[in-house]
Amino acid sequence: MGIGLDAMTALSPTSDNRAGEVLRLRREISRMQRRRSEHTLLPLDPAFAALLPEEGLQTGTSYTVSPSPALVLALLSAASGKGHWCAVIGMPTLGVEAAAAYGIDLTRLILVPSPGDRWLAVTSALAEVVPLIVVQPESRVRDADVARLSARLRDRGSTLLVAEEPGAGRWAQSEGTIRLHDPDWHGLGEGWGLLSDCTVTVTARTRHSPRASSVRVRLPGGHGAVETAVAELTALPPLSVEPEASGTSAPSELLFWAEAG
Repeated sequence: MGIGLDAMTALSPTSDNRAGEVLRLRREISRMQRRRSEHTLLPLDPAFAALLPEEGLQTGTSYTVSPSPALVLALLSAASGKGHWCAVIGMPTLGVEAAAAYGIDLTRLILVPSPGDRWLAVTSALAEVVPLIVVQPESRVRDADVARLSARLRDRGSTLLVAEEPGAGRWAQSEGTIRLHDPDWHGLGEGWGLLSDCTVTVTARTRHSPRASSVRVRLPGGHGAVETAVAELTALPPLSVEPEASGTSAPSELLFWAEAG
């Protein structure tokens, strides 16, 4: 029961069809009749556990995140793995194969890649039944509209991730921000090779914990999912050999083993 990848594909931005599609969506939502979530937190991947004080996303609130499909999928993966429904609105470049690689259950994933100027109405409708929603706004929204949507999130216990560019300003009534920066791709040599994985820094701030928390992760990792980045080893400085009183120097091999011991 419900609307998933097979039952709902994309809401067309064509003006003649928008109203009908939104009404159909509302009928499907009414049929699902989800009760209010009893969870206070939605889980995050263990690689992100240190980002937020509660080690999860608070329900009934919203977060501003970087508009990165990889980050969005990584933030959805743990909740989807626990059986929660997820929705992504206004991100046409987000790939289904990539979502599956992150461990997201495609039968419980709703994609609305191009809602046009109805993105806020679609988000509000999905907040009735979907615990975790991602939206990339296609236009500016009034504070009064954000307040009404926030009230619906609190009432239904849903969590909203707003994918906005850093310079777009903070979403009103946001609980915090989760940003991706300093990407470092691997796999290319000197003009040859294939991109294999990317190491990034993810930083979070919340209203209750304004001090930034950061983690370094591979996003995606070698198998497509998020992985904790292993700290790179740095070369040790060369050992300095002190001359002996006789004016001779101890062999470097003996000095190395002596210090190691």
